Amino acid sequence: MGGLRALGVFGTLLSLVSLAGCSGGETKVMSLAELSDRSLTYALADVDDVLTPDAQGAHRFTVSYSVSKDGGPCSRFADDVTATFNGEPMTLVPGGASDVGGRADACENSRAFFNYDPAAWSREPVGDITVQLQDATHTVRLVLQGAKAKRQFTFQGEGAPDRLRVGQTYAFLWEPATEVPGPIEVVLFREGGRAPTNLTATQEGGKVSITIPPNTPQANHTLTMGADLAGVVRECVGVASCDGGIFHSQDFVLSVVP
Repeated sequence: MGGLRALGVFGTLLSLVSLAGCSGGETKVMSLAELSDRSLTYALADVDDVLTPDAQGAHRFTVSYSVSKDGGPCSRFADDVTATFNGEPMTLVPGGASDVGGRADACENSRAFFNYDPAAWSREPVGDITVQLQDATHTVRLVLQGAKAKRQFTFQGEGAPDRLRVGQTYAFLWEPATEVPGPIEVVLFREGGRAPTNLTATQEGGKVSITIPPNTPQANHTLTMGADLAGVVRECVGVASCDGGIFHSQDFVLSVVP
């Protein structure tokens, strides 16, 4: 996996597993009411990887509870906790003490995730994301305005993005056009090459322009674009705070020609 691919899938999702210490690796089953003083972090991963289009977590929405800041026990969801994403059931990861990273005192965050169908989202209108967690004691509700959207970079101008010329400048537009991500990173991977080339990108709002360097080998390449942005939290109920981000990366398979 290249740099942006690793950032998109693993950087966004695995960062939700904390390596903060807890009390000697102790796990405590906690109700949602007992977790109400903690923050909730959301992450929407939208990674269109041409090599592994069905990679685990590539199109996933996750909400994760923070761990205790005072060295308390690791939280674990009680058995009656449920979670929904726009009314559909989410997969629960109860959390608890973990040896992630080789640390016996690490906490795996209590969290829930939903794997969405990118093709379906492409056909459907932009909408809000509503996540709700419930148990016998408490309800948590997160609403992100306009976050349910299939993001993409669309090629601008004449021609097609599968054949780019050395020295020429090309533009791509982030969609939905109402969003402004940034900064947009652009990496060029040569087929069979060892090291990627980071291209200089000029960004105006959601539009990014790149120039193919004169010394670029005439060969097949993969152009990868990626960026993130914060969602608009319209409602955050039942926890101390809600924050997080949306990440999208996209591959273009192309030939560089003179």
